[in-house]
Amino acid sequence: MAPEVVCLQGVCKSYGVGTPREVEVLHGIDLVLRRGEFCALIGPSGSGKSTMLNLIGLLDRPTAGTLFIEGHDTRRLDDAALTRLRGRSIGFVFQHHHLIGAFTAAENIMMPLLLDRSRPDAAMRRSAERLLDRVGLLPWKDSRVGNLSGGQQQRVAIARALAMSPALVLADEPTGNLDTKSADGVFDLLREMNRESRTTFLIVTHDPRLAQRCDRIVEVVDGRIVADGAVEEFRRIARS
Repeated sequence: MAPEVVCLQGVCKSYGVGTPREVEVLHGIDLVLRRGEFCALIGPSGSGKSTMLNLIGLLDRPTAGTLFIEGHDTRRLDDAALTRLRGRSIGFVFQHHHLIGAFTAAENIMMPLLLDRSRPDAAMRRSAERLLDRVGLLPWKDSRVGNLSGGQQQRVAIARALAMSPALVLADEPTGNLDTKSADGVFDLLREMNRESRTTFLIVTHDPRLAQRCDRIVEVVDGRIVADGAVEEFRRIARS
């Protein structure tokens, strides 16, 4: 069995703790993601998907329960250790790219490496160029990302997410701003990277067509996981 990359045990998340406005958003979440999985996270707006993604991405801490990333009990880590773990084990792909428009494609991809190693070097540049080649954008390595199309920018964002060879990539509506053709191309690239590197992907999407192309679907409603299984099982239920 493949090793665990993510493990949530009884994870809860509340906001406004200790005040009259305290509200619990996640209620006892149990979830395991293993090496090489390609999983969709679905659910209506306000269901808790973004909160789950923030916790798994170590951008926030659970109110209760335990979260392990590559075997590290995150309760035992201070903020500096969490930052190091996030930078080295987790890549992010956002709907709005969050690229630096004044930088070139290669420079954007080098950013995670620069944050980890403090100063640029030739090896970083070669690594960025290899990733650009993998996503089909090597001819645009010296182009400012503000001059690239939306689909090209998202490919740069995917390459940046893979710069540190992370065990996990979190993708939040990665095709939400793209036309159907560009969205299909970006999704195909995510699948290709998953198969080549055995990186685990957790993809938040409102597009049922894309969710059906994943291997596993986790559905969240009102802060609870209400369904979790292989895509084939979801298709069987939909047909019945």
